[in-house]
Amino acid sequence: MQTNPTHTSLVAIGDSFTEGMSDLLPDGTYRGWADLLAGRMAARTPGFRYANLAVRGKLIAQIVEEQVAPAAAMQPDVITLVGGLNDTLRPKCDMGRVRALLEEAVERLTPACKHLVLMRSPGRNGPVLERFRPRMEELFACVDDVAARHGALVVDLYGAPSLGDPRAWDVDRLHLTDEGHRRVAEAVWQTLGYEPEDPEWRTPMPPTPPPNWTARRVEDARFTRQYLLPWIARRLTGRSSGDGRSPKRPDLLPYEDPAA
Repeated sequence: MQTNPTHTSLVAIGDSFTEGMSDLLPDGTYRGWADLLAGRMAARTPGFRYANLAVRGKLIAQIVEEQVAPAAAMQPDVITLVGGLNDTLRPKCDMGRVRALLEEAVERLTPACKHLVLMRSPGRNGPVLERFRPRMEELFACVDDVAARHGALVVDLYGAPSLGDPRAWDVDRLHLTDEGHRRVAEAVWQTLGYEPEDPEWRTPMPPTPPPNWTARRVEDARFTRQYLLPWIARRLTGRSSGDGRSPKRPDLLPYEDPAA
């Protein structure tokens, strides 16, 4: 990988992780690591263009059907693809189909860009990660394999201690905080060959006293009421948080800072 390269365009595809939840801006929209990465790249390259086609809740089949062709048609310098993790969290998950769809996406995207970036997604330490770890690691093994065969780059977020820390995750326990997204943007930035701005992005946060028993139970009750039960209800009824939503940046246009 070239050191301190020049890229003129970026297209990000995927689900809520790439859409930017839960890096909330004052206007109620989400920023996230892809926007942060685009901002850094734009600061180096006048006229830099950026599109983000990711939509929360999307499964790998939906990403392939709805996002891959538009991303490929844009012919950007860099495409990032993160998908499949929502599939692994479903009670019934056909990992063979997930692997085949990921392979199809990579085969279609690789010729359309200079650099295709895949990721081993981060996981929040705790019981949910332990329950789904085997499926996640099967997905990540597929990511490594398909990347090696097609020349894609892989960003290993799963192996970063800093991103397993519960403090890097929002109260819904499914999406990163603004600090978590900042670290992901740094990881992708370095993988693309840019000079590190934060060489210690993998380093765990400084230790803090854990919350007491009462605080933990209150937080668990809030999490269950506001996030877990609605998530279960959507799974049982076949609905998704992304139903009816459009991408926040559907066109490859000059970058504009969403926080400006």
